[in-house]
Amino acid sequence: MKLCLAVLALLSAGHALINKRDPRSALGWIVTCLAFPLLGPLAYWGLGVNRIYSRARRWQGKPEAPTHPPRHRIELSSPLPVEIGYLNELRSLSDRVVSRALRTGNSITPLANGEEAYPVMLDAIEAASSSIHLSTYIFDGDQTGRRFTDALARAAARGVEVRVIVDSLGEKYSRPTARVLLKGSGVQFERFLPLRPGGYLNLRNHRKILVVDGQTGFTGGMNIGGRHMVTGRPPVVKDLHFRVIGPAVADLQRTFLDDWRFVKGESLPGRKYFPKLPEAGSALVRAVSDGPDKDFRKLHWMVLGALSCARRRVTIVTPYFIPDRALVSALITAALRGVEIVLLLPEVNNLPFVHWASRSYLWELLQQGVRIFYQPGPFVHTKYLVVDGSWCLIGSANLDPRSLRLNFEFDLEVYDLAFARVLEARSASALAASREITLVEMDSRSLAAKLRDGAAKLLSPYL
Repeated sequence: MKLCLAVLALLSAGHALINKRDPRSALGWIVTCLAFPLLGPLAYWGLGVNRIYSRARRWQGKPEAPTHPPRHRIELSSPLPVEIGYLNELRSLSDRVVSRALRTGNSITPLANGEEAYPVMLDAIEAASSSIHLSTYIFDGDQTGRRFTDALARAAARGVEVRVIVDSLGEKYSRPTARVLLKGSGVQFERFLPLRPGGYLNLRNHRKILVVDGQTGFTGGMNIGGRHMVTGRPPVVKDLHFRVIGPAVADLQRTFLDDWRFVKGESLPGRKYFPKLPEAGSALVRAVSDGPDKDFRKLHWMVLGALSCARRRVTIVTPYFIPDRALVSALITAALRGVEIVLLLPEVNNLPFVHWASRSYLWELLQQGVRIFYQPGPFVHTKYLVVDGSWCLIGSANLDPRSLRLNFEFDLEVYDLAFARVLEARSASALAASREITLVEMDSRSLAAKLRDGAAKLLSPYL
């Protein structure tokens, strides 16, 4: 028995040594496997090995007919507006790491909290005539969630094709689940990576996508549930969602159908889901789907590229901020170049360990001129990044290892001066109500608080 455990520990440690790209992660798993010959290898094979990548590569490589129109990169004959031409380097980076084109002629409308977002989404569902595709991390079975399940069931009853993907971990946040509420309806419901022993606990689908008739899309950071109704009973969560109209909606649809093929094994005939989409606005938009099945971290590279191109001001709004060393260096380098870096974080966080770990990074940024603000409660789940009032990144991803390494995320990069001004106006309003964090405050934390925050930081790769 001891010999078997020793062999298992050595094999697991050897696998980590060969396959882990980050030496800190490799060392951590090697020590864990050797120090705990049974629990260590079980934890490593359950949490530390990405089996999604090989599975995705297998199905992506199947010689099947394409299920939707081919993807094309933007041509150089479609330049950025002259006033933001210096961001061509950032666009070139995105062209190289993202397979989706930068599409012209889109309109993006911010929708604050459930009070603004849910009625518009429900109206679109009620008006659907062909298809409804919904993907979300959390789908609560409360009163708000039932409004959606009822609307989806009614749509299916009138002949609309309705497909829903809910992450199997996020599904467990509420009882009854949306799956139970939709049982017996005509809605096709699938869970993303159902949890089971040895399953994919860390590899979750964090995307939020709704596409109606292939013509109207919604995405952002908002799940479905009463927690996003800020006038409701506590605890409530403030958030921002976005309605998308224009050619970029086709890429929301592509992302959903790729996920549907992953969870269902079903390739859907594509042309009916991709109607002709006329231009609807001035925004140039690129869809960015990222996850642990990719060769590299698209969102991470794009954020670093945006910080390196910034000239005047960067505003970052995120609920969870646990930067790696590359991101810390990029923020500090931009600040030392004279770029004003403003970071807005929630003062009240629903995940205390994440909040503590985040605090351990702030002093280093404050020392180099990064300005950091805490937004007052209730918990603010909003996330976006604005560079020079010209370029924005919106969607589901947070600035933490879970979003940038472990989760499947969906974001939009947007080149549009008018849209950026809207987000900057929201940022200015949030700043006016927020409290600025100082280096003195961070240094004056008690020893117990510093130890607590530092201990949480040790776990940051897994938070």
